[in-house]
Amino acid sequence: MAVSQGSVTYEDVTVTFTQEEWALLNPSEKKLYRDVMWENLRNIFSTGKIQGDNYNEEQHNHQGSKQSCRVVKISGGQKRSQNDEKQRMQSEGKSYECELEANYESTHSGEKHCEYNLCGKTFLSPCYLYRHENIHSGQKLYECKQCRKTFSCSSSLRAHKRIHSGEKPYECKQCSKTFRYSSSLRVHKRIHSGEKPYECKHCSKTFSRSNHFRYHERAHNGEKPYECKECSKTFTCSSSLRVHERAHSGEKPYECKQCCKAFRCSSSLRVHERSHSGEKPYECKQCYKTFSCSSSLQRHKRIHSGEKPYGCKQCYKTFSCSSSLQRHRLTHSGEKPYECKQCSKAFGDSSSLHRHKRIHSGEKPYECKECSKTFSCYSSLQKHERTHSGEKPYECRECSKTFSCSSHLRKHERTHSGEKPYECKQCSKTFSQASNLRTHERIHSGEKPYECKQCSKRFNQSSSLRKHERTHGGYKHHECKQCCKTLSCSSHFQTYERTHNG
Repeated sequence: MAVSQGSVTYEDVTVTFTQEEWALLNPSEKKLYRDVMWENLRNIFSTGKIQGDNYNEEQHNHQGSKQSCRVVKISGGQKRSQNDEKQRMQSEGKSYECELEANYESTHSGEKHCEYNLCGKTFLSPCYLYRHENIHSGQKLYECKQCRKTFSCSSSLRAHKRIHSGEKPYECKQCSKTFRYSSSLRVHKRIHSGEKPYECKHCSKTFSRSNHFRYHERAHNGEKPYECKECSKTFTCSSSLRVHERAHSGEKPYECKQCCKAFRCSSSLRVHERSHSGEKPYECKQCYKTFSCSSSLQRHKRIHSGEKPYGCKQCYKTFSCSSSLQRHRLTHSGEKPYECKQCSKAFGDSSSLHRHKRIHSGEKPYECKECSKTFSCYSSLQKHERTHSGEKPYECRECSKTFSCSSHLRKHERTHSGEKPYECKQCSKTFSQASNLRTHERIHSGEKPYECKQCSKRFNQSSSLRKHERTHGGYKHHECKQCCKTLSCSSHFQTYERTHNG
């Protein structure tokens, strides 16, 4: 039966052993292996793909013995006639057999003797070199029967098939975690060993993964090679672009099996799943507080160090996290690109819109484990939990007063600095807090959003409504310790106390 030319590649008839497997073979089996591989290589030579006239002499050691070998090169598609090739092979067959033998022996000694002319990259054996040639040629001979995706080498197809089968054959001996690829296992092992072999020449920061190192380097040189075709936003890595594109398409392929909530990226799903399990694997070494994701731990560490690495270029204000800087920038531009479809209210960032939507839906997914009170956003739950623990992690550097949340600390710091960043556009009066500005603006607009349920009287402040409601109930909870007189309003009570003090 005739076989169409090009239907069988060198990889199809190649068997590659690991170092451990090679050590188990006896000399006769190794000889048989070399003979078979030599025959396969000679057949490939006859196609004109591999040429032996371009070589470099090189000495190498293998298990204590010196052998002379030649470096096989693929010339990138230059072909010679089959007859010329046969004559050359007959005259030099012995030297090429030695070359092949040395080459396969060097596979197990770790040396690289195969070089590709177009890019100068070297490989352990001709099979790896031939596989690499397919990258340059764009050839993808191996197709997945389930999803029709094509690959340039059979090993990539085998690895891809594990996505469909769910097979994870590589297991970590320390934590029993399993992986689809041996490379993933190798990278994972560095978590246990602490090894970080990739070091940045600019800042000496080290990385356990080469791709993380490349992304970091782009932060120094400003390179962002991946651009969104819809909004022209650029990114340092392709994975960030793919996640961003889902913001345009609305695609959320990662779904939580417990609550069916969907996410744009797998990392967000993993962090979310910890909200169900209660897992908090990241611990602060200074205060032993634990977190469900590494980014939260990094932000928390800045509370201890006081580091604020994100600076606004317009007003030079600094922030401890990038999201805070992004929100701040919108105060300069006034841009609010995220709009609620139900009430048309606009927001400067997507997270604020998500939180706002819960007002309409009534959703409160975050529950306090101590008192079962629920909250619409996680930060509100964190603040609430501090009322139980009494924790006040935010300290004023000037007077050492501590606070349970960062916003209270920021407001307090303005009492020292005298800063009033919130200005009324109508009368130019300034305020230290945004809530005070909103209350003030109601004087101009006449808005009174707080209504008494008993008499329908309206007020522009919630505190004024609370004071008023006490007149209906006769409730007077401020009692003078000297004369036992009670008053409903705290300000009136403070004034009355002074009459005793003179």
